[in-house]
Amino acid sequence: MRRAILAVFAGGALLTSAACGDDPKTDEVAAPAATTPAASAAAAPDPSAAAPDYSADNVLICDRLDKVFNAEFKGFGEALGKMIAYKEAKATAEADKAEKQAAGELKAISTQIRKETANAEDPELKAVAATSAQRIDASVKDLDYIEAIKTTKDLDKTLQKQITTWLSPVVGHCAVSRASAAPSESVTTSPEVSASAP
Repeated sequence: MRRAILAVFAGGALLTSAACGDDPKTDEVAAPAATTPAASAAAAPDPSAAAPDYSADNVLICDRLDKVFNAEFKGFGEALGKMIAYKEAKATAEADKAEKQAAGELKAISTQIRKETANAEDPELKAVAATSAQRIDASVKDLDYIEAIKTTKDLDKTLQKQITTWLSPVVGHCAVSRASAAPSESVTTSPEVSASAP
């Protein structure tokens, strides 16, 4: 279970590096405009005024989402583990109950995603979180992928793909937000370190 979740977060890290690769190009295009004050003043407004920085708020929300994923997916994984054990023991009624429990755990995840992002400052974070929650809700209604899981091997194959599908929108956005927040954090912390040095 944890392996599947880690694979999703690794995918988010790949999205981060791709997004970071695009940032310098944007900076390079913006830099020449700053060298000609008259042209830049007439051509476009101040970029900081046009694009609010949501990175600090996003990082806080994404940290809370990490806790949700770690806690809630644990319950989901345990329910699936029970279901597999019951299927292997040919205990159909118990397997069906465990399947319903897994669906309930999954629904709790989408509810928590919406709750944690309800007051997000970044409209894009809200949008990608809503996409992830909707994908999870669709899977709660259509349990074919769960019913196809008969063994632990099936679980690894199916679950990793499902978690990636569910969470890639919000996890990818969180990874980009963390990457963009990291430089500003290092700038603010370094003066404190040098000031406290003897």
